[in-house]
Amino acid sequence: MVAKAKPRHNIYDDIACPVEATLELIGGKWKGIILYHLLDGKLRFSELKRLIPCVTQRMLTKQLRELELDGLVSRFVHAEVPPRVEYELTKEAKTLKPILQSLKAWGAKHGVKLLEERTA
Repeated sequence: MVAKAKPRHNIYDDIACPVEATLELIGGKWKGIILYHLLDGKLRFSELKRLIPCVTQRMLTKQLRELELDGLVSRFVHAEVPPRVEYELTKEAKTLKPILQSLKAWGAKHGVKLLEERTA
C-alpha cells in the first residue's frame, strides 16, 4: 500500500493530483524564485537576499526552512566565526531545472506583458 501525500495546509484532506502536489512544494511567492537562483549552485543567505531584494529576511528564512523540510534544499553550516551558511538544491530539486527554465521563458514571453496590461 502506497502512503498518500499529506498537504501542509489543514484545509485540504488529501492531495488531489500531481500538479497540486508540485504546487504544494514549490508554490508561493518566493519558493520558485529561490529555487531558480539555486540552479547555478550553492549560495549564502546574504547572496540570496541580494538576488531577491523584495523579500524580507524573515520570509526568506521561512521559505528556505520549508524548502529544506520538503527535501528540496540542503543547508550547510560551516564551523566558522561568524558562521557561514550555504544553501543548495537537493538531487530531487535539480530535476525541477527544465520546469523553472520553462517558467522563466513563459514569463519573458507572456508574463511581463500580462502584468503590464493588468496595471495599465
